[in-house]
Amino acid sequence: MVCLGNICRSPLAEGIMKAKAKIHALNWEVDSAGTGYWHVGEKPDPRSIAVARQHGIDITDQRARQIKPADLNRFDLVLAMDQSNYRDILRLQQQDEAPKAGIHMIMPLAYPSQIQDVPDPYWDDNGFKQVFDMLDDACEQIIQRWKAGGLHPTPADHSLQL
Repeated sequence: MVCLGNICRSPLAEGIMKAKAKIHALNWEVDSAGTGYWHVGEKPDPRSIAVARQHGIDITDQRARQIKPADLNRFDLVLAMDQSNYRDILRLQQQDEAPKAGIHMIMPLAYPSQIQDVPDPYWDDNGFKQVFDMLDDACEQIIQRWKAGGLHPTPADHSLQL
């Protein structure tokens, strides 16, 4: 799960997907990162923590980090929150000779007919609930697509890592 600073959207996406994977008894490794370095080492934005907590999800143990080329070989899927993050990840991919990860925007992966960004709520206190709801729905759709065979696990370990 990748956004710009790894303090608003991607920590929510990580927390939501971890919670859903647990509910669905899926052994998935889920992590998040940012394309930027400004917040490395920081906790998620307090507004992300609050909206996650309202839904029974604790993301306070997360710390912001910047995505690295090695992540493109560590994970099967790298999911960008918006088109800018997506382009930044593709540029990072060019530094790696044979990355394993499939790189996608999260909303179009959940809803293939829609090309939609997850808006950055950093400058809009009211946007955090909307972002949570979007990501909650997208994560559920991704799990359902995986269960229906629309997303395939890696042959080596038969689990899908995000």
